[in-house]
Amino acid sequence: MAQIYTADLVYRDGAFRRGEGVLVEGGSIAEVGPADDLTQRHADAERIDWSGMVMIPGLVNSHNHSFQSLLRGVVVDQPFLVWRDRSLYRYTPYLDEEAIYAGALLSFGEMLRYGVTTVADFFYVHDHGTGNDEAVIRAARDVGIRLVFARAMYNWSGAPAAYQETIPESVERTRRLAARYQGDPLVTVCPAPHSLHGASPEMIQAGHTLAGELGTKFHIHVAEERYQVEKTLEEHGTRQIQFLNQLGVVDDSLLAVHLCWLSGEEIRLLGERAAGLAYCPSSNMFLADGVTDLPGLLAAGVTGSLGTDGLCSNNRASIIEEMRMASLLQKVHTLDAAAVTAEQVFAMATSGGGKALGIPVGRIEPGYAADLVGISLGDLSMQPAPVPESALLAQIVYALQPPGIRRVVVGGREVARDLELTAIPSAEIARRVENVVSGWPRPNERMEQ
Repeated sequence: MAQIYTADLVYRDGAFRRGEGVLVEGGSIAEVGPADDLTQRHADAERIDWSGMVMIPGLVNSHNHSFQSLLRGVVVDQPFLVWRDRSLYRYTPYLDEEAIYAGALLSFGEMLRYGVTTVADFFYVHDHGTGNDEAVIRAARDVGIRLVFARAMYNWSGAPAAYQETIPESVERTRRLAARYQGDPLVTVCPAPHSLHGASPEMIQAGHTLAGELGTKFHIHVAEERYQVEKTLEEHGTRQIQFLNQLGVVDDSLLAVHLCWLSGEEIRLLGERAAGLAYCPSSNMFLADGVTDLPGLLAAGVTGSLGTDGLCSNNRASIIEEMRMASLLQKVHTLDAAAVTAEQVFAMATSGGGKALGIPVGRIEPGYAADLVGISLGDLSMQPAPVPESALLAQIVYALQPPGIRRVVVGGREVARDLELTAIPSAEIARRVENVVSGWPRPNERMEQ
């Protein structure tokens, strides 16, 4: 049945509009216009009234590692390599399919409650097959979130064995998984060579080629840590983006994650090639990675989007938080209060995220997915009511707290209401997580070894 959603205010075309409705058919937005007119012309449609709320597009998380939610708080206040070795590498042996599924439920469920309707999950604990991959996809479908499954391609021998595959294995398994979910409106599979230290040049090129075959983006961590750039300079005599360009993979299919350490020439090149950025400010701060030149990248024409990264390098799964952090960090780093505005980070969290991922999400417009979020205008974090209404966007970016998010819809289906998931109760997810981690060594025990 068709649905007509109405709210006090609807955000589209860069403005909040009164009296409008959104007609949803088959999980997509069919029309947007005056609510009375839509109701009159579509009398059989179900009317869904969000009185007292503002409607915005669903938020897009362009970079996440769902399994890392199980490691939240395991290692804190440590440099990147210590964090990696004492959390990811030491706990990987405990990550079976049951654990992977529970971690994905936790990660995706928390996001949905905070208004994230689409997530790109960069996943690399394949364990020599696709069973763990399927566990992540099953969790996304069970809670109702839209998933871009960025299947990592990893062949560095220094990583845990569960991460490693040969190039033919990685390509064949990713292709097979993509074929299985082809046509699924809520699941997209794309290749994701891990990084220049985690994937060989040949594997990165294979991932880029596969993305072209599948018609998707390809994801890769780039220039997150300064030592990674120094290593590429030492081994290849050039910086990371420049080396990727030598490999022939810098184009509009590239979604580069982090980009903390770039030269001006690299920024210019990324903009010329219409590449994308998945910016993870909270994770970059937590791990002391560095500060991405976000104003420079946006000015160069790079498509900006926001990611939470994994919950053991962030601790929160909120794109609302990332909007605020992205803007504030850039202001203090540049000493310019207008360096990155509320309008810019909101676009990164919505339409920019959709463009970066290559899927029609992040806008309330015909032809886009019916992914909608209702924010209570009466929530205390939204008080006092902004005057004029044009200030409402800044209120959402800088002041909104999660309890203000009252409705979350993905593909025309309500998946969260009043901070509770509709498909799987939060308590059930917590129970599953506790069952999984209760037998694991305590963090201090692991750190002492």
